[in-house]
Amino acid sequence: MYGVPAQRFAENLATCRELLDLDSFLDRPVRQLSLGQRMRGDLAAALIHDPEVLFLDEPTIGLDLVAKARIRDALTHLNQSRGVTVVLTTHDLADVARLCQRVLLIDHGRVVHDGGLEELRTQFGSGCTLVVDLADPSASDRAQSPGAPETEDRSVGPLVVPGATETRSEGNRRWLAFDRREVSASDLIASVASRYPLSDLSLEEPDIETVIAGLYASRTE
Repeated sequence: MYGVPAQRFAENLATCRELLDLDSFLDRPVRQLSLGQRMRGDLAAALIHDPEVLFLDEPTIGLDLVAKARIRDALTHLNQSRGVTVVLTTHDLADVARLCQRVLLIDHGRVVHDGGLEELRTQFGSGCTLVVDLADPSASDRAQSPGAPETEDRSVGPLVVPGATETRSEGNRRWLAFDRREVSASDLIASVASRYPLSDLSLEEPDIETVIAGLYASRTE
C-alpha cells in the first residue's frame, strides 16, 4: 500500500522485530494477541514505511509497566537514531516525563502552555522541598538559643530558616518547603548548614503530575 521496496521493507521489519520484540507473536492471529502485543504490532505497521512524523494517540493506555517501558524505549530510539518526530496525545503523564521535549497543554480547547518540560516545571512547579537530617536532634534548640544550658528536655522545635517553612518532622528528619523563585536551593542549603549540624540532605522537586494539577487548579480559582 505504501510502495515500500522489498529490501527496505525487510530492513524495517527486522528493526521492528528487534526494537519491539515481535518474534514471540509475529505469526499469531490478531484476535489472539494481548493489548500490549497489538499496540506493538500497530506501532511496527506505522513504522514500516519510514515516516518522518509519527502521530500517536494514547500509545501506552491500558498497558502494563513492562509493555509501557518497551513502547517508550522504542519511541526514544526512533527519535534519537532516525530523527523521527513523534507527536502524541496522552493522559499518562509518565509518557510526558519520559518522552517529551516539547509539551502543549490544552484546557477547554485553549493552549495554556507550549514549551519545554523544564520550562513547565519552572513556571508552574516552583514549590520544592529540602529534606534535611540533623546530626543531633537537639541541635535546632541550641542553634536558636546559643549558650543555653543542656536540659533533660530533648524535644526539638521547628527549624527556623529564612525563605523556608518546616512542614513535616520525623525524629531528626525535617522537611522544609520553599519557592525557588524566591530562594535558590543552593542558598537555602547554605543557610540551613550554617545554622544546624547536618548528617544528610536531599532535594525533592514536584513531579510532573503535581505541576500540571497545580496549573489547572490555578485556572479554576
